[in-house]
Amino acid sequence: MKSMRILLPISLALTALCGYSLGEDWPQWRGKHQNGVWIPSGEIAKKWPTSGPKVVWTQPIGAAYSGLAVAKGRVYTMDRLGNRERVICLDEKNGKVIWIRDYPAKYGKLTYSKGPRSTPTVAGNHVYTFGAVGHLVCLNAKNGEVVWKKDLVSSHKAKQPEWGFAASPAIFGELVIVHAGLQPNGCFAAFDRKTGKEVWRSGSDPVGYCTPLFIQHQSGTAMVGWTPRNVLAISPQTGRILWKIPYKVTLGVAIASPIFHRNTLLVCGYWEGSKAIQVGPHAKRAKLLWEENRFLRGLMSQPLYRGGYVYLLDKKHGLVCFELRTGKKKWSDKNRLTPRGRNPQVTLVWIGKTDRAMCLNSNGELVQIRLTPNKYDELARAKIVDATWAHPAYVGTRMVVRDDKRIICLELGR
Repeated sequence: MKSMRILLPISLALTALCGYSLGEDWPQWRGKHQNGVWIPSGEIAKKWPTSGPKVVWTQPIGAAYSGLAVAKGRVYTMDRLGNRERVICLDEKNGKVIWIRDYPAKYGKLTYSKGPRSTPTVAGNHVYTFGAVGHLVCLNAKNGEVVWKKDLVSSHKAKQPEWGFAASPAIFGELVIVHAGLQPNGCFAAFDRKTGKEVWRSGSDPVGYCTPLFIQHQSGTAMVGWTPRNVLAISPQTGRILWKIPYKVTLGVAIASPIFHRNTLLVCGYWEGSKAIQVGPHAKRAKLLWEENRFLRGLMSQPLYRGGYVYLLDKKHGLVCFELRTGKKKWSDKNRLTPRGRNPQVTLVWIGKTDRAMCLNSNGELVQIRLTPNKYDELARAKIVDATWAHPAYVGTRMVVRDDKRIICLELGR
C-alpha cells in the first residue's frame, strides 16, 4: 500500500446533508439499477439556449475512458497521469477536489492507452475501481484511504484482454464481482467486499469487456456475463454456471451491456449482431429466441427498452427501433443522432418514465430526443465537451460529464 498516495488533500468532512442534489444517486455503471434510467428530482427542460445547458462547475482532469459515478454528494471517476492511474473524488455541489488516490500502473504496449476504462462503483462507505491493467482497489469513500487492493495480473494471473480490462466492478450483497479472467477458471471472480479475500471464481472463457448484469428469475437472482465465446448465467452466491448460450465474437469485442425485460435477455454485438435469449422461470433454463445481423449490430452503446421496443445504435444505420420479442425493425434515424464511423458511440439514458432520452454522442454533443415506436424526434442539441467515450452520470437535475481534459457539471432542470 506504500506505493499508493493521496494527492491534493482538502477538508475530509462529509458534505452537509443538504449539500447535494436530491433524487436517485448514480453510484455505478449505467445508474443505480444498471438500466440507464435517470430518476430526476425535478422537471427537466426540453429545450436549451443555443450555447447549451447552464454550466454549474468545471474541474481539470487527465485523460481516460472511465465513466462517472455520483453518490452521497460526491463524484467519482478515474484518469491516468504518466505511469500512474488515479481515482478522483469531487464535491458534486461545486466540483472541488475532496481526495485523489493514485498508484503505479504500467500500460506497456496497451492500445487505446490514454487511461482506465471502467466506472467506479460506490457501495456503502466504499468505492471499488478496476484499472486497465488489472488493479482492483477498494477505497474508503470518505477519505480515499486504501481498504484493500490487488494487482490481479501478478497475484491471480489474470489474462489481460487486448484493449485492457474495461468491465466495472459489480456488487452483490457482501461480494464485489469482476470480469477479470483469472487463471485458471476465473473468467468471473468474487471477492469479499470488506477484506478482498477471494470467495469464488467461475468460467474458463477468455475475458471480455462487458460489466456483469444481475437479473431476476422466479427462483432468484442470476448474474449474466457476456464473454467472447458465450452468454452465460452464474449464481452470484456460489459462482456456479446455470446456463450457457454460445456466442463467439470477432476479436473478442463482447462490450455492450445486455438488457433484460419480460424474461428476454438481449445481447448486441458488432460483427455477429444481436441475439435474444428467452430465460425460463427457473435458473437453469434458457434458449435462443431470435438472432439478427443486418440492422441490429451494436458495439459499446447499451440499448434502451420501453413498452416492448428497443432502441439500439447500429454500426451502419444509426439509431434503430425494433420489437424486443421478434427483432422486427420499425425505423432507423439514418445516423442523425451521431455520425457513422468505425467505432460509433452514444450513451442513451431515459429521463424517468417519460418517452424522452438524454444522449451524449462521441463528438461530445448532448442531444435530447423523444423515442417512440413511430419515429425519432430530436428536441435539443448542444456541443458540451470534446470527443469522448466516457459515460456521464445524472443526479438530481444535473448531468456530470467528462472528456480528456475536464469534468463539467450541467444544470438540466427547468
